[in-house]
Amino acid sequence: MRCGGKHARMRFSVILAAAGAGLRLGGNTPKQWLLLAGRPVARWSLEAFLSCGAEEVVVVVNPDGQAEASQAFASLSGWRTVTGGATRSDSVRRGVAALSKPVDAILIHDAARPLVARRHIETLLAGLESAEGAVPALPLTDTIKRAKNGVVTETVPRDDLHRVQTPQAFRADALRAALSDTSRNATDEAALIEADGGRIALVPGDPMLMKLTFPEDFPMAERLIASTRFVRVGHGFDAHRWGPGESVWLCGVEMAHAQTLIGHSDADAGLHALTDAILGAAGLGDIGDHFPPSDVQWKGAASDIFLRHAANLVRECGGEILNVDVTLICELPRIKPHREAMRARIAEILSIAVDRVSVKATTTEGMGFTGRAEGLAAQATATLSCPNADLGPHL
Repeated sequence: MRCGGKHARMRFSVILAAAGAGLRLGGNTPKQWLLLAGRPVARWSLEAFLSCGAEEVVVVVNPDGQAEASQAFASLSGWRTVTGGATRSDSVRRGVAALSKPVDAILIHDAARPLVARRHIETLLAGLESAEGAVPALPLTDTIKRAKNGVVTETVPRDDLHRVQTPQAFRADALRAALSDTSRNATDEAALIEADGGRIALVPGDPMLMKLTFPEDFPMAERLIASTRFVRVGHGFDAHRWGPGESVWLCGVEMAHAQTLIGHSDADAGLHALTDAILGAAGLGDIGDHFPPSDVQWKGAASDIFLRHAANLVRECGGEILNVDVTLICELPRIKPHREAMRARIAEILSIAVDRVSVKATTTEGMGFTGRAEGLAAQATATLSCPNADLGPHL
């Protein structure tokens, strides 16, 4: 998948600058590896670029950053690291030199700006239609003063002044030419292309592209992320008939019983309904799409495999399971003695707190197939907190 619209054919790769020490933030861990809303800061950007179709991403790290990158980017593919140089320009040169695929554009992004979104990338690629480079910029709105030794020496006219952000996009040939002179350094690569007479287009910046620099920036970014999230609810239903047996699996717990539930897997109706509820809330189909009953490998399989898979898909998309609720509909067996064990097992499978899990049981007062003890039914709901579809990886 490429970033959409009329720019879908523009192939691009990314240099993710993650070699900084983050000294102004304090602490021993560089800010790009700290957690933000449960994910390492640099992972937010990497996931966004990969989801938008980057051909490859080269992450520039300091000499000790390889292990931290491997941990932060676990389960992701399409990236590799190089060690940075003495200056920003040297680091970018090393990153560009490590690119192996032919592309039309190269994007350069600070890992400390984690909230890059699809719309930013698409706008930058559009900006390259008439320029060698495109950078997001916000016009200055505050009064600007120049000072020396704490004393104002001049009030600087702010007309035509802009605050530039990243990612910045460049035509690949223009960027490589600007970086070819290793004696030149700049605070951003646009300055090098400007010096060569290249045209740099300004595209609209975004406060979401804030740079994490000081400790107080993290809670601000957390609030921005929270403002982009929304709640999704899914519902699941499953039923199985009773057959000969000595025990039954319900909500991940085996219970002694005079019969068992018949199904292709272990026939755990509670976990099946809950799996469908989670997949439904995430818009990811149903259990049969992921584990077809025609596939012999799932014959007799434990249903916790299905539920854990659904939970992992949600997390990979940046979602969070807020709470789940399962209702078992049967005359027998009695559920209440096993309810707390079921809650604990579901919480373990989903890696959530047990107070986010509810298990209930009811009868149909002798009516219908459950009332006649022909089978057991289960229904479930799942509530997810999901990122805005425009922010990084999305559901």
